[in-house]
Amino acid sequence: MSSILFSDIIEASKRLDGIVLRTPVVNSLEIDEMAGRRVFMKCENLQHVGAFKFRGATNAVKILGEDAEPGLCTHSSGNHGQAVALAAKQRGVPAYIVMPKTAPNVKVNGVRSHGAEVILCEPNLEARVTTADSVLERTGATFIHPFDNPNVIAGQGTAAKEMIEECGNLDAVLSPIGGGGLMSGTCISTRALLPDALLFGTEPEGADDAARSLEAGEFVPQTGPNTICDGLLTSMGELTWPIIKSHVEEIVRVSDEEVLTAMTIIHEVFGMIVEPSGAISLAAVLKNEFRSKEDIGSIGIILCGGNVDPENLPFTP
Repeated sequence: MSSILFSDIIEASKRLDGIVLRTPVVNSLEIDEMAGRRVFMKCENLQHVGAFKFRGATNAVKILGEDAEPGLCTHSSGNHGQAVALAAKQRGVPAYIVMPKTAPNVKVNGVRSHGAEVILCEPNLEARVTTADSVLERTGATFIHPFDNPNVIAGQGTAAKEMIEECGNLDAVLSPIGGGGLMSGTCISTRALLPDALLFGTEPEGADDAARSLEAGEFVPQTGPNTICDGLLTSMGELTWPIIKSHVEEIVRVSDEEVLTAMTIIHEVFGMIVEPSGAISLAAVLKNEFRSKEDIGSIGIILCGGNVDPENLPFTP
């Protein structure tokens, strides 16, 4: 039984009204033909800070009482860091964001643009945690976990809630999996609103810990990830893994080449720039193995972010 309920997502939705953008859902006949079914895409790349992460961070920060006053701290490869930085700025408190030194410049600069202090560390989870611990000791700030926080998960679940409210009946819903916050929130919203819909996760072949965990029936940690999907490098958490295990039908593995192709298609069809982690669910839908699922007529996917360094695009904008 999940510790996060759909009622928590409804409350988060009310809390975020007027602060978080109700992003558009787009559809294209061209992509429908490529996928062999109707594909609706929720454009969280157009969200504040360019990613869905603003939903969860804002919900968590708004719920905090006086604990927010010394400031907020998190560790992040980028988008959650930007989200906490902006949420802290709106709350009028300082933010301290621990980021791997390999994080894309566009994400580091995005965090700094909201007035947060960036602390760079080695690109592994142990370094992130120990660096964040030292920041917490130095500042007295409150830690906002990137995904293993019930208020963050509830906030992320508002994206799927909005998509389903706009699209109506969908046969399946897809979401990328890194730490699992978005996928967990998506599971809870989808199960409540579309109990018969199938839930699929999407992961890079080079960071497929969730797929391996689901296949093994037990948690398998992420080790040595190697993918262009910089937002999907981390392991799932104690809260997110049980939710994913309970609800997700299957996790579709996608190659980096397939992700780059999906990024290019989104740009050619919609003129939008979506980061690799954001394009991966479309890449999954276009795979032959997914196209062969005959009982799925319409699907909703979440384009989770759009923050990518311009020099790393697979096309010329």
